Amino acid sequence: MGAMRKVILRRDRFVNPFNEPARDLRVFNKPLWLHQRDSLAHFTTEEREAADLSAIPADGVESLVHADNLWFDEGFLAHFMSRARAAGGPCRAAIPADDRAFVQHALPLSDSYCRDGDLYYADLWYFPRGVEPGAPVKPVVIPFEPREIGYYHIPSYMAKEQGDLVFQVPVHSAIAIDHWVHIFIADCVFGLFGRVRRVEDQLVDDALFKLRILWRALYEQKQVLSSSKLVKVGRNCVIDPTAVIHGPTAIGDNCNIGAGVVIQNCEIGSHVNISEGCQLMLSTVGDGCFLPFRAALFMTTLMENTMVAQNTCLQMCVVGRDTFIGAGNTFTDYNLIDVPLRAVVGEKLDEANRPVLGGCVGHNCRLGSGLIIYPARTIESDVVLFASPERRVIDKNVTYEQSDHHKLRAAHLHPRLYPREGEETRKHW
Repeated sequence: MGAMRKVILRRDRFVNPFNEPARDLRVFNKPLWLHQRDSLAHFTTEEREAADLSAIPADGVESLVHADNLWFDEGFLAHFMSRARAAGGPCRAAIPADDRAFVQHALPLSDSYCRDGDLYYADLWYFPRGVEPGAPVKPVVIPFEPREIGYYHIPSYMAKEQGDLVFQVPVHSAIAIDHWVHIFIADCVFGLFGRVRRVEDQLVDDALFKLRILWRALYEQKQVLSSSKLVKVGRNCVIDPTAVIHGPTAIGDNCNIGAGVVIQNCEIGSHVNISEGCQLMLSTVGDGCFLPFRAALFMTTLMENTMVAQNTCLQMCVVGRDTFIGAGNTFTDYNLIDVPLRAVVGEKLDEANRPVLGGCVGHNCRLGSGLIIYPARTIESDVVLFASPERRVIDKNVTYEQSDHHKLRAAHLHPRLYPREGEETRKHW
């Protein structure tokens, strides 16, 4: 295989409420730019950046081009590369317009895809002889091949038309990170649920894989879901023997997991401290996070160096880096009256296409104890909130200008690190 060039198309638009471009956000516990680089390391030997396709030199070098806000898993990338190279000409990744996983999970709240007839096109191209101006580009159609998997059952007296809530879980997938909800989809639905589906498929199709898991469980005297075949633990970890960890789960290096902790189908980073009585299910926890005790995460993403204090419950939420969420906070995820959940897109509200959805907290935030946050609400980066008689229930999105720290004499001790796009702030070193 000869040298292939990778060209990254810059998408500098900030993702609300983080005030940061998608490439710098963590998706499935890794910065998006690093995930793209690692996934493409097998194929490419050179890397460049460009503003658009017209800025790429037409010098005949085999090239792979992608937008820097596009997340894809290994299965999607492998399918695209094999079919694109077989086509022998310029190609672009496409998804059928009737693909249930794409239409229900990736398409809402996004403007990164263009539609042509029965196909949606993603920002991923292959040029065998470099960019050829005027040459026709063939679609490489990659269906997500979804399977319906349930995750909630809502009683009929709460939602007569809902019943079982389901995800359309793909076997391979891609999603443009245009909105914070897309991080939830990439981490939970396409990442964790997708990993569970692939393990289940392998158990059905590969008898030897099933026997290896059973043998490992017998050898280690553990339940099948707790065996080292399904629970991957890094180096220098301290795990209390009373902790219950079910796979497929991955735990990084230098982690401490205390007594009575329950972890099911999670992605845990390195240098993470999860203390007594915490419960984590289908969640992604970034490097350096700290859960003191009795915190609960359900289908939630924590980016790096974030702390969630005791008796706090987060469901279907995304929390940015270097953020503190105090004790006893509750992030609700369901409208008690059966009306659609809406999320902010630019300057307007749009339907999130999610019957159940938590909230999103940006980077460098400080949330005091005892707050209740309504579904789909956002708290902008650098915000500080105190529970008070005036504001204990968060029923609207909170901007930096509404942060409580502005009322304090010591406001300068909480610097603004993540200004909005186009704004400037004083650097703090």
